Amino acid sequence: MGGGKHAALNKKSTSADNPNRDGSRKKSKRSGGTMRDKTTIERLKMYRSGKAIRNKKGEVIGGTLQMADRAGDVQITAQTGRVQPDRRWFGNTRTVAPEELDAFREQMTTKAADPYSVILRRKKVPMGLLAEAREKRDGGHLLQAESYESTFGARRTRKRPKLGEQQSSLTALMASAEKATEAYEQKGGAGADTNVERELDHYEAVSHDVFAKGQSKRIWSELYKVLDCSDVVLQVLDARNIPGTRSSHIERYLRKHAAHKHLVFIVNKCDLVPAWVARKWVRALSSDYPTIAFHASISNSFGKGALINLLRQFSKLHGDKKEISVGIIGYPNVGKSSIINTLMKKKVCKVAPIPGETKVWQYITLMRRIFLIDSPGVVHDEGEDEVETVLKGVVRAERLPDPTSFVAPILERVKKEYISRAYGLP
Repeated sequence: MGGGKHAALNKKSTSADNPNRDGSRKKSKRSGGTMRDKTTIERLKMYRSGKAIRNKKGEVIGGTLQMADRAGDVQITAQTGRVQPDRRWFGNTRTVAPEELDAFREQMTTKAADPYSVILRRKKVPMGLLAEAREKRDGGHLLQAESYESTFGARRTRKRPKLGEQQSSLTALMASAEKATEAYEQKGGAGADTNVERELDHYEAVSHDVFAKGQSKRIWSELYKVLDCSDVVLQVLDARNIPGTRSSHIERYLRKHAAHKHLVFIVNKCDLVPAWVARKWVRALSSDYPTIAFHASISNSFGKGALINLLRQFSKLHGDKKEISVGIIGYPNVGKSSIINTLMKKKVCKVAPIPGETKVWQYITLMRRIFLIDSPGVVHDEGEDEVETVLKGVVRAERLPDPTSFVAPILERVKKEYISRAYGLP
């Protein structure tokens, strides 16, 4: 018995899971005479051992591939940790903790109003998560009016919806409607609503086509091309009429849709106003955006060094970019092309003492990493009269239908002795 038992233990099994089985026996015609090798047998064992082992309650209590503390035949420890097989871990995705978001949000809130603060690595900051949520509308506070449990829960008690305190009765609803109507009329009514289509009356339409220059769709498309391609935007202002040549529409557009772009004011033609006037305007504008006083001239310029140093600082701040583009925008005839010629020390852009000389945008290389973009002058229609349009210098005087009609408004704004001194009149 002992010898027979010992012989049975040493006898090789003929099971298909035994890699050392005897292959000298007659091979099956169905199998094609092939046998499983050791690698195939080990893989099949792994498949079978990976099945979940459950108890009588159906809970998983075993199975190497199903256990939370094992990865195959290896126990998961701090040294042999396993990354979750999720594609989000291997994509171009960054993770951030809520505490870090709160810290970033506080810093952004304090520094957002500072025009002299610059985010060095904006791409690594989750700007979409840092942006504060928009203010909720009056009708959006549903949970404050009624809770979810009292409306949709198992113990709901609501029989009719509550529309809020203002719509609790018909009288309150009429009062709120009258209040909204009064606010709409005080704002300007249909004239201030851009969604209302209306026809211009005879006194609202321009009397001549010359007053609509610089407002075409083509000119505005050229402007938006320059804004999209620029990292730094230089808005050129005329020192003689800074409020009239400052475009609040472009500032709101950049603040809303392109907050990552840098806006700088260039007060050009400072030689045509007294020094104390230019100094006060620079001090007032510097509270909103960086401001530089400038006098465009190839031979005798002012502010050129300060502007070049500022552009070099922006180039260093954006060291991750191969180059930066500087777009120069503004009203017609404020000296945009003259500023580029001053920086280049030669005439690279066509200039003229009349508005509308630049027709399309132009790309100029200032340095190896700094490029300038010249743009045509754009006039934003803010509902001003024709006198304001003429005083801004956006209309050619020789094309006015009646130039003498604008002499009286000019004399009302300027003292006669100043005009006599400027033109040598008695």
